[in-house]
Amino acid sequence: MDIRIAPSLLSADFARLDREVAEIHEAGADLLHLDIMDGHFVPNLTFGPQIIAALAPHARTALDAHLMVTDADALLSPLADCGVSRVAVHVEACTHLNRTLSTIRTLGMIPGVALNPATPASTLEEALNWVDFVLVMSVNPGFGGQSFISASIKKIALIRKMASGRTLDISVDGGVGPGNAEEIVRAGATTLIAGSSVFGQTDRRAAIRKLRALGQKGVSQC
Repeated sequence: MDIRIAPSLLSADFARLDREVAEIHEAGADLLHLDIMDGHFVPNLTFGPQIIAALAPHARTALDAHLMVTDADALLSPLADCGVSRVAVHVEACTHLNRTLSTIRTLGMIPGVALNPATPASTLEEALNWVDFVLVMSVNPGFGGQSFISASIKKIALIRKMASGRTLDISVDGGVGPGNAEEIVRAGATTLIAGSSVFGQTDRRAAIRKLRALGQKGVSQC
């Protein structure tokens, strides 16, 4: 099993986004994680389809969108038009989750579902049949730079157990870094979303290489 590294654009230098997304590809990133916030579902406001459309021509890394919004459906077609590869929507925000996930797939994108720290893994019992990946929030969503919530390890392991017998990517977002990457993967994660642990480093290639090596070490202990 290969571990994927997805640097979060939220930690990039927004004054030089074109160069940031190009550099992260050259550094070996597998995905470019996009935190889209509306100021309602979470208390912060980030960027939307217009910014993504502007940076997409500079991004040779697959775009991985995380919708922290109250109306995910309104953004799906615009994101598909931008060339986004994967979209995670929050189980807490989607009234008709099956319909939303089906729309994502119909638009040619990979559907995923995200869980806040206080949302139990049991809410995925039906949704696992409709998604290709789960995004476990290991901090309360809305801001970067928060500390990893240790109880997330148990949730990751439980979701991996629930997915037994099928291929499921488990992404983890929030406080991910060299100090916990190995443990996170050992619990069952396959994609590490990292903000300051990559974009905040002078040598991004070395940072990605280190996270990947620690992740693969975790795989060997599974």
